[in-house]
Amino acid sequence: MSKPTNTRSASTPHRTSQGNRDFRKRTQREARPAAPPQSRSVPVAGDATAQAAIILKEGREKSLLRRHPWVFSGAIERIDGTPVSGDTLQVVDAAGKFVAQAAYNAGSQITARVWSWNPEEAIDTAFFRRKIATAIAGRAGLNLAKDSSGMRLIHAESDGLPGLIVDQYGDVLVMQIGSAGIEHWRAQIADILQELCNPACIYERSDSDSRTLEGLELRCGVLRGTLPDTVEVIEHGLRFRVDVADGQKTGFYLDQRDNRKLTETLAEGRDVLNCFCYTGGFSLYALRGGAKSVLSMDASGEALHIATDNLTRNNLDESRAEWQEADVFVALRKLRDQGKTFDMIILDPPKFAPTAAFAEKAARGYKDINLLGFKLLRPGGLLFTYSCSGGISEELFQKIIAGAALDAGVDAQIVRHLHASGDHPVLLSFPEGAYLKGLLLRVAD
Repeated sequence: MSKPTNTRSASTPHRTSQGNRDFRKRTQREARPAAPPQSRSVPVAGDATAQAAIILKEGREKSLLRRHPWVFSGAIERIDGTPVSGDTLQVVDAAGKFVAQAAYNAGSQITARVWSWNPEEAIDTAFFRRKIATAIAGRAGLNLAKDSSGMRLIHAESDGLPGLIVDQYGDVLVMQIGSAGIEHWRAQIADILQELCNPACIYERSDSDSRTLEGLELRCGVLRGTLPDTVEVIEHGLRFRVDVADGQKTGFYLDQRDNRKLTETLAEGRDVLNCFCYTGGFSLYALRGGAKSVLSMDASGEALHIATDNLTRNNLDESRAEWQEADVFVALRKLRDQGKTFDMIILDPPKFAPTAAFAEKAARGYKDINLLGFKLLRPGGLLFTYSCSGGISEELFQKIIAGAALDAGVDAQIVRHLHASGDHPVLLSFPEGAYLKGLLLRVAD
């Protein structure tokens, strides 16, 4: 087995330095302004003596009537009463007609997130128990745990719980809170999860960019129980160590489970390059699928340390694996200049655009790495390319990749459109939930 090759002067911690272009949290920091953008429309305070409510501008209820769960600040005429962030308020149209019940946040551009479309429904502990139980039962009904001990149990708005992510890794749950409404019910939600799932530990990873956009402080730590020394997820028979305390997202990329399995089915006999490999998910599947060689790159030395441990614990052929700690943008150019080529390339970069405001800058990053990817592919080679940026639509992503192929001078075919696994459902009225998009491309011979 090749030990991680360090192309920089010192080992990079798992939370990589701000100067490194590969840093998976880099755009999160860029998305954390010290104050709300000046262009944000601030709702006008209404009658402080009236019952607390959100009154919409005329005609701005249309998206809510289509069951989209967000109310932006610019759609609001005024806020009656004296509510505080996290309170549940009625949302009414300009004529005073009920539209929804929503969690209020004075400090966010998304000023309200809908709990219920029913004016009679109580938003209380029983409400959250029903929602959580329904989300868990829905995944059980689809038999999604058959091949994995890892599962996204709650997927925020798509499960009717805006701002709440809960991932399961064996008997450990990781909870991530990204909205003021969920923050208000944090303790009750933890109690419900403990009651329904009986985990050994509930660990909170409320350190995502969305918390800062919501005006919430970052927070991590054990909520219930005791965190085991080692957390592991078993996926299609492969074992992965999960760093729930310091790893990316909640510790592992559960959303890529089906795409990793697809990679395995196509890897036989191929020289594979896995970029932004994190803890080696795609790499291990490619090795088990019979890849001739797998070169894996990531900026984080700690992530690569876990990746090599994962390789060992799965008894895979270490002689076919090479790990390189590097800035992937720089490393790809070096491979191009050296004339290196591969039969399969996987590009699964960090979130370049947390919101649409970052789309233009993100587009340049996606085009850059995909242009290099196309140049490194042999004729007939396969490119798996992904974006997990909510600010980049599927249509825009495809246009970016098409531009990269054009500049690289190659003809490429879309073999398959790729998305998150089934435990990440997408509400039809909330297309923003489909944050992960990908393409499997074949370069013409």
